[in-house]
Amino acid sequence: MTKSFRVAIVGATGAVGRKFIECLEKRRFPVATMTMYASPDSVGKVLHYGGKPHRIVGLSAETVESFDFAFFSAGSSISREYAPIFAAKGAVVIDNSSAWRMDPGTPLVVPEVNPAEAAKHRGIIANPNCSTIQMVVALKPLHDAARIRRIVVSTYQAISGAGGRALAEFDEEVRSDFLKDGLSKRKIFPRPVAFNCIPQVPQKEAYLPTGYTIEETKMVEETKKILGDPSIRVAATCVRVPVRNAHSESVNIETERKLTPAEAVVILKKAPGLSVSESPETFPTPLEVSGRDETFVGRLREDPSVENGLHLWIVADNVLKGAALNAVQIAELLTPR
Repeated sequence: MTKSFRVAIVGATGAVGRKFIECLEKRRFPVATMTMYASPDSVGKVLHYGGKPHRIVGLSAETVESFDFAFFSAGSSISREYAPIFAAKGAVVIDNSSAWRMDPGTPLVVPEVNPAEAAKHRGIIANPNCSTIQMVVALKPLHDAARIRRIVVSTYQAISGAGGRALAEFDEEVRSDFLKDGLSKRKIFPRPVAFNCIPQVPQKEAYLPTGYTIEETKMVEETKKILGDPSIRVAATCVRVPVRNAHSESVNIETERKLTPAEAVVILKKAPGLSVSESPETFPTPLEVSGRDETFVGRLREDPSVENGLHLWIVADNVLKGAALNAVQIAELLTPR
């Protein structure tokens, strides 16, 4: 008989929180009880799981119960404060924020890449950045085959990565441009995002003394940790683009031994979680990828400017595989099925 688990979702009313619910239902995760937490503004609201209503509980030290799994998507400050409380009461916390990702004692896990790390947890497992997840899913098989020495990535990140209010602001900008009826003051983005590209992710307090943004630095550091190779050189440029959902990435790699595009295709087609387009004309785009579980790879081609260079185009649903689905897959690694 399959064991079932006591599950909590912290940040249940947000975009990722709701996607947690959807993924748990779709994948038939064995849930015995479900408790949904959110901010005081959401207390008393009702969300449904398994066809049954669940009233939102306000998050406080007094309301934390004993769970087997707790899925967090409520921001770094909440995760730093409450993840240890849930873990102390027996839960495996799978945290979608950046709070624990680079903590040496916390596994940073992508199930297709480093599943064994999940078992090393001490109560908390970190879910990587959405842009990092899709990139390492595609690069790990190539790293195993030919050892990647250098990665240069430029991201084309969807508005959904900035949350529901950002999507509303984007929609208002689009409507304003078409109808010419004026636009309220921007609240999320530093410049107009409709019909524009903004090389600043996140939107606020983005830059570090290095000149790189927080998002770009996350990709550099997390990639090395997940692939278990601190010697890989990584450079990133992260850009917000006027796409509603699903992130795209242009990735250039240099490998220790030469990989032809044909050989790379063979390797990637055997790897878990990937859908590979062999023909240049069948490249993936955010519109087709949104709502899909897989990470999509296309436009594989040789980089003739370096000795062992390869270009890839990588697209994935950032709210799904880049957040909620990856977290649920981590939980599945720890559940006997």
